[in-house]
Amino acid sequence: MIKIMPCLDMKDGRVVKGVHFVDLKDAGDPVEAAAIYQKEGADELAMLDIAATLENRKTRLEWVKNVSAVVDIPLTVGGGISSLEDIEMLLAAGANSVSMNSAAVKRPKLVSEAAREFGTNRITVAVDARRNHAMPSGFELVVSGGTLAAGKDAVEWARQCEAMGAGVILPTSMDGDGTRAGYDIEFTRAISRAVMVPVVASGGAGKLEDFYQAVVEGGAAVLLAASVFHFRVLSIRQVKEYLRERGVEVSL
Repeated sequence: MIKIMPCLDMKDGRVVKGVHFVDLKDAGDPVEAAAIYQKEGADELAMLDIAATLENRKTRLEWVKNVSAVVDIPLTVGGGISSLEDIEMLLAAGANSVSMNSAAVKRPKLVSEAAREFGTNRITVAVDARRNHAMPSGFELVVSGGTLAAGKDAVEWARQCEAMGAGVILPTSMDGDGTRAGYDIEFTRAISRAVMVPVVASGGAGKLEDFYQAVVEGGAAVLLAASVFHFRVLSIRQVKEYLRERGVEVSL
């Protein structure tokens, strides 16, 4: 069963969306958006505090509490998570699972400690990458909101994260983020072939066919999108109906 996951990128208490993680535009109120997406049939919801790591702070707990209060679908929260205490506080605030990125790269043991403490199903590792032909897979891991190259092969890092206990891998191609030019199928496929856990396609969805390709060609189990939903280019219902017509199993 393929799942649809709208993503609320958060900054200053508002949903925002940019291109390649910059040129941010306001995309509305997170509580209103969350309620609408659940009503439209979203299977899960992601909320990423995109400035937390860059601003050297934790995810704003009040944002998590406010959004979790209006939805009962699973909520994955990310941004500024660097300790087991951070995870504990986010779960207590209403998150069902957490997504970590920069902190996991900095201290990989955090992934195994978190999986042991809270269960693998609550731990997602976000793998942001850019094309770099010097890397074995052709993709280099980037951190700090895409601002720093990590010098690691992104696909190999995803394998390591699965081995350490990550229950979900969320790859985002920096080359495609916010462009609506389609998911980076090559990157998504490279990750989904390298791991056994569910892979979330992320970054660049713009038209109905993009979602289908992410499943059939990219091997994704969850389809994350932001711009197309925030700016009402497509509705979740449209995406699900299209996938069902093409023979992809989705919830109604």
